[in-house]
Amino acid sequence: MTTIFQKNQSLVLIVDDEPFIRTQLRLALEREGYQIAEARDGVEALILFEQLQPQIVLLDAIMPGMDGFECCLRLQSFEPGKHTPVLMITGLEDQESVDHAFDAGAIDYVTKPIHWPVLRQRVKRLIKQSQLQQQLEAANQELQRLVTIDGLTQVASRRKFEEYFSQEWQRMAREQLPLSLILCDVDYFKSYNDTYGHRAGDRCLQKVAQAIKESVKRPADLVARYGGEEFAVILPKTEMQGAAILADKICSVVRQLAIPHCNSQVSAYVTISAGVAEDIPQPGSDFQEIISAADRALYQAKIEGRDRFRQSTKQVSANFSLPRWGA
Repeated sequence: MTTIFQKNQSLVLIVDDEPFIRTQLRLALEREGYQIAEARDGVEALILFEQLQPQIVLLDAIMPGMDGFECCLRLQSFEPGKHTPVLMITGLEDQESVDHAFDAGAIDYVTKPIHWPVLRQRVKRLIKQSQLQQQLEAANQELQRLVTIDGLTQVASRRKFEEYFSQEWQRMAREQLPLSLILCDVDYFKSYNDTYGHRAGDRCLQKVAQAIKESVKRPADLVARYGGEEFAVILPKTEMQGAAILADKICSVVRQLAIPHCNSQVSAYVTISAGVAEDIPQPGSDFQEIISAADRALYQAKIEGRDRFRQSTKQVSANFSLPRWGA
């Protein structure tokens, strides 16, 4: 008969080769409101642990076959095992055995004969600590997600762009492969905001970002909000020809959104301009050069009439700076 466990109650996995000890533990912990699963040895414990993912494991140290120390070590190899506390139950009180338990991954231990009030308090404390640790890790992961995702457009943030660009620049330098960059800018966006309001401007950026993101298919490519109405696309292992095709597609899909822009000087709808640059990074080089090259190409697209892309000539001068275009 298969036992059905409730998700709102903590599940304790008891591992002991002695039926009498298992029964004592089960009865004591059931009185505290815990659900119980039992394993007779280390092998069965590993199977049940993977199936049930308990909140805590009470593990006998001395068992025939696979002892508790080896079982504890193997539990750490399971993904849930990294967060599940193991309370070792041992008749050994010498320092070497205690050290062995902790080295195997146990969080705490109790000795036989079991002092039941102590056991109940330790089980309660360890489950609570584990829950708090998991909540903290989840909060940290969410915080990390928030700082790497642009809140408005839900594409990568400027911070994520810089981290990923640096990582891919170094990787392409090691492998001596090309990396391309597309910088995009929504044409006359200040005029759009002045005409339709900032809330409409936000919705416009959201639609444009989604259109760019849907145009980029490879998992290694990254779409980011570079700043304001500017977006960037990082394309590892991509030569100029492929990047140019994608830039042309991005201009086209934004045009096809048909977002009205009555005060644009280039179209009745929202359009985008783009600059494309490509390079094979050299070890120790600075990726700011390719950003400057893409920026120059974008500026060229702007002065030639907007609603288009232009390719970089790759002539980079450290002393050359561009005037920022009117929005």
